[in-house]
Amino acid sequence: MSTLVHSVRLLGCASVNSDRSDAWALFEGGSVARAGVGGDLPTADGVVDGGNGCLVPGFIDIHGHGGAGASFDDGPESIATARAVHRAHGTTRAVLSLITAPVDDLTARVAMVADLCDADPTVLGSHLEGPFLDPGHKGAHTESLLRAPDAASVDRLLEAGRGTIRQVTIAPERQGAFEAIRRFVDAGVAVAVGHTNADADTSRRAFDAGATLITHAFNAMPGIHHRAPGPVVAALRDERVTLEVIADGVHVDLELVATLFAVAGDRIALITDAMAAAGSRDGRYELGGLAVRVTDGVARLEEGGAIAGSTLTQDGALRHVVGTGVPLDVASHALSRRPAHAIHRDDLGTLDVGALADAVLLDDALVVRRVWVAGHDA
Repeated sequence: MSTLVHSVRLLGCASVNSDRSDAWALFEGGSVARAGVGGDLPTADGVVDGGNGCLVPGFIDIHGHGGAGASFDDGPESIATARAVHRAHGTTRAVLSLITAPVDDLTARVAMVADLCDADPTVLGSHLEGPFLDPGHKGAHTESLLRAPDAASVDRLLEAGRGTIRQVTIAPERQGAFEAIRRFVDAGVAVAVGHTNADADTSRRAFDAGATLITHAFNAMPGIHHRAPGPVVAALRDERVTLEVIADGVHVDLELVATLFAVAGDRIALITDAMAAAGSRDGRYELGGLAVRVTDGVARLEEGGAIAGSTLTQDGALRHVVGTGVPLDVASHALSRRPAHAIHRDDLGTLDVGALADAVLLDDALVVRRVWVAGHDA
C-alpha cells in the first residue's frame, strides 16, 4: 500500500525546500520512498490532498505518564488507552515514563515495558523518573520511596529492562549518583539531571560523567539566580545536553520558553509530562499513589498543591511555542528530531527518503488533520 501526500509544506526532509507549499511525499513499504516539489506527481494507491497544510515528522514524546484517564504505570491496557489519545494528537512514538515506586515494582514495570517494545515498535522503552531523586524537589513523587542509587538496584533495573530503558532521571548530589550515571550510560541509557538541588558546578560534573539531558527544565530544581546560575544555565552552556521543556504555559512561562529556544533551539526537546488527565476531563486522579486534582486543565497534588504533571498533548505544545514567534521548523525539530537524538534513536524524527514514514499533517492553525505511523493511518 502506497500513499501520496501532496500540496504541503514538507518539514524534516533535507532534500526538499521547506518554504515551498507544493511539496509532496510518497509513503511505501512503511518508509518515505520519494519526496519532491511540484512537477508530475507519482502514482499511489491512496492520494491525500494536504490543502497547503504542513507535513511534519511524527512527534516523539520522551517524557509522559499517561492520558485518557489511564497511567502508563498501570499495565498494557492502560498504556494502550493513553497512547491512543496521544497518537491522535500526533505523537507517533513514545518513551513511557514510570513514576517513583519500590524497586521491586519498578523492575516488574520495566520488564512489562520491555515486553511491549517487542510487540509494538512505537513504544520506544521506559523512562525511570525516580526513585533516585532529591526529597526537597520531589514534585509528585512519594517522598518515602525516594532513595540514593546503589549498584544492586541499578543492575536489577537494567537487567529487567533488557536494553529498553531509554532514560533515567537522577539527582546528581545524591550519594552514589556519579557511579550510577556512569553505569547507566555504559548500558546505553540517557541520563537526565532532574528533581535535584544541584548547583551549576554539580550539574557540570554530572554532564562530564555522561548525563546528557535535563528533566523538565526549571521544574523541580533551582532556578536561575545571577549569583547562582543553577542546572539550567549549566545545561544551556553545554552543547552535549538536551533540555526537556513542558510548553503548556503553566510549568514554564511561554516567554521564557521562547528565550530558551533563542539560546539553544536545536537542543530543546518538547515533552508533555502528561498524566492521566491529558485528553480527559477535570476531576480527581492519582499519580504514583498520590491524589491529584485537575482544575481548568492544571494538575496539582491535593496535598501541598505541587504541579503534578500536565494535561498537555504535543500538538498543543507546538501551537504554544509557535505562538511565541519560534519558527515552525525549529519547533517541529524539538518534537521529533531532537527527542529522538536524546535517546540515541537517530533513525527517527525525519521525513528524509528512506526514513520511517511517521508523519503528521497539520492545517493552517497547526491542528492535526491526519497521522501516519510507518506509512499507515494511525
